[in-house]
Amino acid sequence: MKLSLINYFAFNIGWLACVMWAASGQPLVGLLVAGLLIIVHLALAKRRRTEAKLLLYCAAIGTVFDSLLLATGWVSYPNGEWVPGLAPFWIVAIWVLFASTLNLSMAWLKGRIYLAALMGAVGGPLSYLGGQKLNAIYLEQPVPALIALALGWALMMPALSALAQRMNGFEVRTASATVDPVVWSGRGVNDHA
Repeated sequence: MKLSLINYFAFNIGWLACVMWAASGQPLVGLLVAGLLIIVHLALAKRRRTEAKLLLYCAAIGTVFDSLLLATGWVSYPNGEWVPGLAPFWIVAIWVLFASTLNLSMAWLKGRIYLAALMGAVGGPLSYLGGQKLNAIYLEQPVPALIALALGWALMMPALSALAQRMNGFEVRTASATVDPVVWSGRGVNDHA
């Protein structure tokens, strides 16, 4: 529980740093903050390689999604372009930060497909609206952009939760079963004695 709370606050600090520094024209500072938070996140993981793969997969998914929004002209980003036509690097950093929540503070969504879809449909667009309020992004065509965001996140959130369930760097895996490290007592999974 304590680690989930820390994770929740770390994500919000990282999100705010990326957005605020991008809005002020210095997106590299937000990237640095996000990078430090991700290093700490991976240091705390029980299975670092597995957790790192999850973060990379989410970074790729996020890059494609936000690049599509950019290509449609529905969204624009004033700072942080690293490759023309691709989502800015600070948005990709936010995707990695978001991925860091999937096995901790957002783990409660695993296996709850409809709730995950609802959370995605509402939370995704709200995050982008927050970025617009802080002048880090612009919804050039707000209605189509918000519809695309809601639909995209409604589909992605359950899929990302399922991916995180498969790639959980914060749980201990044994040869016979997956064991929650908080519950595991050191005895066999099926021992009741």
